[in-house]
Amino acid sequence: MGRFAGMAFLTGAFALAGTSVVAGRLVVETLGTFTITVMSLFFALVGLLPLCGSKLAKHVRQIGYGDWLLLGIQALFGIFLFRLLLLQGLLRTSAGEAGILTGVTPAATALLAWLLLREPLDWFRGLGIISTITGIVVLQGFFSPDIIFSQEHLLGNVLVLSAALCESIFNVISRVSSVEFVWHSEQVLDPASQSTLVVSIALLLCLGPALAEQPLLALWSLDIIGWAALVWYGLFVTALAFIFWYAGIKRCAVSVAAAFSGMMPFTALLMSVLLLHEQPGWQQWLGGFLVVLGMVLTGIKASSLQPESTGEVAGQTET
Repeated sequence: MGRFAGMAFLTGAFALAGTSVVAGRLVVETLGTFTITVMSLFFALVGLLPLCGSKLAKHVRQIGYGDWLLLGIQALFGIFLFRLLLLQGLLRTSAGEAGILTGVTPAATALLAWLLLREPLDWFRGLGIISTITGIVVLQGFFSPDIIFSQEHLLGNVLVLSAALCESIFNVISRVSSVEFVWHSEQVLDPASQSTLVVSIALLLCLGPALAEQPLLALWSLDIIGWAALVWYGLFVTALAFIFWYAGIKRCAVSVAAAFSGMMPFTALLMSVLLLHEQPGWQQWLGGFLVVLGMVLTGIKASSLQPESTGEVAGQTET
């Protein structure tokens, strides 16, 4: 039951994360990259702090230097670098295409889990990685000479791919962090507290660059849709999605999370069509299909892979 609950949490986490592409697209041409990140993190903390209460101070006293280092790496890759690269990419490419490109996350996560955590990489996952790479190549128009992207467009796609790689690194490190904290602490760090600490560290990382963007005038000119996008980015894409993520990764192997991370491109593409009225061409749909196929192949039999410590972690997190 813990594993199925973990899958449900992961589905919610990545579905919400996929909407970050649309939320960012609504404000990226008005606000600076770090201003968007700081404001979304501020709204995330507004939602997270009441959930932690007095438990947060107790957790802070328990955390060792190694745990702080892992939390800092999660903040660096999962928020700071991911959002910097994604938002810069959105200035140069479409939201729908960016959403599809985030579909490399399952394959990249599976590879990292194999290299760093020694999780199995069978031939299904090998085919999934090949399908994902092929989808990216098709998406860039390399098989259609009549479709030529500008250098700026290609740069935007490279930035989004780099953001997806940062997300994969975050996926692996947060799994390691969840298990390591259980081994070295008497009390499990609950998802809300873990999310709050990671968001707080990321906010400190982004605060200086955001002030350098002189954000007050831009924020003053922001319309109601822009403010709604920032609130959504903070409360749902950050706070709720991170709570779901940490609740899920405590119960599932990284290879399971790799499969469910394919919800990101699916949600992003769907939202870009419904809300931004973008019309992807056949190249984008074909590339997207291959990326999703790669996600499915990467996730085949993943649900049966449970590291030995996962059951123990799940059991300790049950209340």
